[in-house]
Amino acid sequence: MKGLTKRQQQVLDFIRDTVQGSGIPPSLREICDHFGFRSVKAASDHVSALRRKGVLAARSHQARSLQIISPLQGLRKPVKDIPVFGTIPAGPPDDRLQEAEGCVSVDIDSLGVKRSARTFALRVKGDSMIGRHICQGDIVILEHGKNPRNGDVVAALIDNESTLKTFVQERGKPAHLKAENPRYSKLRPAAELVIQGVMVGLVRKGKG
Repeated sequence: MKGLTKRQQQVLDFIRDTVQGSGIPPSLREICDHFGFRSVKAASDHVSALRRKGVLAARSHQARSLQIISPLQGLRKPVKDIPVFGTIPAGPPDDRLQEAEGCVSVDIDSLGVKRSARTFALRVKGDSMIGRHICQGDIVILEHGKNPRNGDVVAALIDNESTLKTFVQERGKPAHLKAENPRYSKLRPAAELVIQGVMVGLVRKGKG
């Protein structure tokens, strides 16, 4: 690591290896014994140098409190836990009730997701939105209460059945929903179209 002497790097590696092996950082006495230092003060001096260089932290007057500081720690972005309320069909509409199944943690800056209590997520089921690169098992992040624009992907209730589709608003005509897969037809409401949320982000399913 840049800025460390060879011995300081060895001490840092020993602390890291000890934590990984036992889950507990070494004491100053254990550092002293491992390297054959003549006194505990020598171990303390190395630890103090590592703390000054910003790669090690410790709570004052507390034994075994050494903690290695990741060089990436300063690059971490705000993370938001978004509730996942079950699945939503990306296929034919479905009248199944949605059930909460946990949450997904996302880097809100990278996704461009705002901090809002109205944000929620749904797991995708089906292939009707593959033209928008939304696939089976993906998690769509949506914002409730946001007015959809023409072309937005929305979670909607169409005649009281839920689905995930593209919102289409043509001049002088009622809004309808469009699948992004030629196998599926357009959905025009017979009675009611309610937008539950507008998609603001996507968490891609990893390949198993």
